[in-house]
Amino acid sequence: MTKSPVPGPRSSVPDSSGPPSLQSDLERLEQIVKALETDDLDLDRALALFEEGVGRLREARARLGDAEVRLRQLREAADGSVSASDLG
Repeated sequence: MTKSPVPGPRSSVPDSSGPPSLQSDLERLEQIVKALETDDLDLDRALALFEEGVGRLREARARLGDAEVRLRQLREAADGSVSASDLG
């Protein structure tokens, strides 16, 4: 079995002081899935990639949940039923 290099996390995030964007997390998850689907990873590398993937998936789900709450609040604000201070 030959080992093919698996790309690491991308560092092309415009603002390096904040967390990666949802899009960069999804792109990295795609890379991880493709790498895990190959037969040439050793067990330690596969486990490390799987662990990274689980972490990125949790972050993406949390970010999507926050966005959903924010959209609900903005929709309610458009109706006039929620004040701007409730958008916190």
